[in-house]
Amino acid sequence: MDQSNSPGIGTELPAATLLAVITLGLALLCAFLHHRYRKPYLAWWAVAWLLYLMRVAAITGFLASRHWIWLYWHQVLTGWTALALLWAALVFSRQPKWRWRYALLLAFPPVWSYVAVYRLDDFLLASGPAVLFLSLVTVWTGWTFFRYYERVREAGAALLSVALFAWGLHHLDYPFLRARGAWSPWGYYIDILFLLAMGAGILVLVQDELRRGLAALSALSGDIQPPPSPQRDASRGLATLLARPLALRAVSGSAMIAAVEAPLRYVAGAGACSEWAGVSVSANVARAVSDAIVTGRPAFLRDWPDSSPGSSRRFSYAALLPVLSAERVTGVLVLVGDASDPFTALDETFLRALGSQIGAALENADMVRRLTQLSAMMVEQQEAERRRLSLELHDETSQVLAAVKLELGLLAERLDPDLGPRVERAARLIDTGMRSIRRVTEQLRPALLDDLGLVPALRSLVEAFTARTGIPATLDVPRSVPALSTQAELAVFRAMQEALANIARHAGATRVSVRIANSVGRLALEIADDGRGLPTRYDPARAEREGHLGLAGMRERVTALGGTLELTTAPAGDGVVVRLALPLELEASS
Repeated sequence: MDQSNSPGIGTELPAATLLAVITLGLALLCAFLHHRYRKPYLAWWAVAWLLYLMRVAAITGFLASRHWIWLYWHQVLTGWTALALLWAALVFSRQPKWRWRYALLLAFPPVWSYVAVYRLDDFLLASGPAVLFLSLVTVWTGWTFFRYYERVREAGAALLSVALFAWGLHHLDYPFLRARGAWSPWGYYIDILFLLAMGAGILVLVQDELRRGLAALSALSGDIQPPPSPQRDASRGLATLLARPLALRAVSGSAMIAAVEAPLRYVAGAGACSEWAGVSVSANVARAVSDAIVTGRPAFLRDWPDSSPGSSRRFSYAALLPVLSAERVTGVLVLVGDASDPFTALDETFLRALGSQIGAALENADMVRRLTQLSAMMVEQQEAERRRLSLELHDETSQVLAAVKLELGLLAERLDPDLGPRVERAARLIDTGMRSIRRVTEQLRPALLDDLGLVPALRSLVEAFTARTGIPATLDVPRSVPALSTQAELAVFRAMQEALANIARHAGATRVSVRIANSVGRLALEIADDGRGLPTRYDPARAEREGHLGLAGMRERVTALGGTLELTTAPAGDGVVVRLALPLELEASS
């Protein structure tokens, strides 16, 4: 093969040396990332860059010595570099299994290079096929990353796809320009720019995945807080937790499998898995899930079936993350998606932490749910005790006092007239005691609430407040108020009773307004006065700790039923507004 027009070593050695150093650095970078994150395609990239480094060394040796053996190995290494890039792209996009017949492809570059170097005299014919193959493979790798970018919209994938497209086209000028000295040494520097761009793309890709992983963990950390209504929103709280991993761009759906149930089934899902709740897992899936439960280690599987009813879709991958609670696997989190290679930078340590975070959040939610149930039980027991005391005072104490008054009346008829006034005073004291007992029994258990319902009881409470304090109070009620459960009606009544009592004792108000409204899915009660208002540095939690047990009782009752209670200063700056809201799902039929 005639190579008389090839450039000399003097003009290319510095550029080739710099290219070799950059290529070595890129190979070491990929090797380090593979060691850190255990991704197979990173190892194949490291192999490809090492082969490319040897290719640069071979062409440099040929230019220096003019020995054909160096040119031969340059051609061989060109083909092997192309095959390594091709395999790295396949591992990234499809994760194929190795077949020994693939090794036959390794024989093609040595055979073709022998023919091209030692049997062909035409340089273009000899170098063209190898360069074309390298170019096509490079462009195809760029296309792989472009498809990945379309799915995940990551800057690192975009940078890699652009660099590989441009570098693949740049390979084509080798037999026409660079091999004939036209771009010497600038062709090397252009290759260096492409290699630097690819190194930057790999680092940005890894950084993007780490950033999103950290965001997912941070969001989950925020979820290790009491949910607003754990005992009634348990499934929705779990769905919120399952939505957090969707922040990872490679994840399109997540689902939870309980480890304690048999047979195994999905208990909840989010994203693409939102319809999986209640679906039993197939036999193949059950085996994989059981292995993850036994080993406690994350697992990755390809071609995962969509368990949505009537769906024949299959996801590109599934990640099985054991959910740990007190070092015990309580469930398996399933993450699915269609991205080519999920969790580029998320190693097993991160994935175990993700499962542990979700396990801690679920454990915390369960603890809060049980504490809230205990609080509700205590409120119910308190009401039962109030009812017992009310009945005892009404049925026994009041009857005893009534009997005593009757006996005093009979006794007054037989006593000396001088003792009559004293007997009358005793009778009046008994009347006062009986009125006090009736007032106490009404406070312990409002008879109107049991006999007439919520709205008449509230209207009676407002009228009694005005009669007792002289402060005008109004009640605004819609035409229809949804029927609530006994516990919910009692919570509304007690909250209004406590709010009016606080106004009478502390507010110094001249006017009170009470309003009931039906908002979307909630019953709202608002009690406003024009009194002194709240202190500048009012802290509800501190007020409850310092002995304002009325507020604590109001809050316990309302939150135990999934509602909210807040105290704010009136918009005009004077007075206090108490707002209570209960979910309308707490109907009497519930």
